[in-house]
Amino acid sequence: MLLSVAFAVLLALSKPALAGAETARDSLDRLEEVLELRVEDGRLKSEDVMPAILVSAAPRTLESQAWYTTRVIEVLEKAFGAGGLRVCEACMAPRAIVDSGQMVYQVGPVGMDEVARLDDLNRGGSEPAKTAIWLDESAGGVSIRIVDMRTSRVIFAQNVDPTLVEVKNTHRLYTLTEEQERRARGLGLTQAFIDVAIYPGQHISLDWTDQWGKYNKQFSGMTLTILDPVLGIGAVHYYCLPILHALVGGQVVLSIPTGLVQGLGQQGQVLDPLLTGTAVVRVPFGRSNFGGLLTASTNGEIGFGISLMNISLLPVLP
Repeated sequence: MLLSVAFAVLLALSKPALAGAETARDSLDRLEEVLELRVEDGRLKSEDVMPAILVSAAPRTLESQAWYTTRVIEVLEKAFGAGGLRVCEACMAPRAIVDSGQMVYQVGPVGMDEVARLDDLNRGGSEPAKTAIWLDESAGGVSIRIVDMRTSRVIFAQNVDPTLVEVKNTHRLYTLTEEQERRARGLGLTQAFIDVAIYPGQHISLDWTDQWGKYNKQFSGMTLTILDPVLGIGAVHYYCLPILHALVGGQVVLSIPTGLVQGLGQQGQVLDPLLTGTAVVRVPFGRSNFGGLLTASTNGEIGFGISLMNISLLPVLP
């Protein structure tokens, strides 16, 4: 009975460790993909990283010790190329330095000057290392830091876990911070809207707007419409209300057919009056890009429908 209890306790204690080792394996797989993407998009360039000195590749669990450092080297060489990576086994070991008749004994983390000194002592005739890399196992995955040897500038730093939650959270928080700073500066932002009102009246329009103002609550731009009027082009302006973040505003549209006829010296209108004013209310559905739409025009048309909001139709434009 006692042996059974002891075995169960050991099994329970071993599961987290095994899970931790598996987490490290999966995290290194994800890191390999992240580094590949950063190299492809130009944020990390092999010529700026290599040659590099691997200062630390510390496993966190006993199960990781047998394979962790080897896997780290595989990931880095696949990302930046083989032949330019050096392993600094002395960087994390106790070090005794004799200089000017004094002996200094150092333990613990190594500084950049010490990394450069160790690289000078051991690289032979090779080119000095451009960067120092720390890639250690953490509680939730792995943590990487790439630092420029000459300036101590951090070139790349990331916490990576198997599901990339850390990466997504970091990107989301950075995006929110960037958005808040942009709003505080009152800088504009180009957005597009597609409105489709189908009952009881019909109104379809495509708006390009610039979002501006102290809190970016103003939207001004141009519109292209079909149905009410049949074909028209004009100007729009909307304001974002604090209630439900609804957009309220209007369109002033010039009927292209009527404008062409009157431009040729003909009297009267073709299908639509020359100018049409349309009041527009958009209410977003939660945090989605879709919203409810209400339109009412000076032609007596009232319509309910759907609006596709806050989109970029031409990614090549800002």
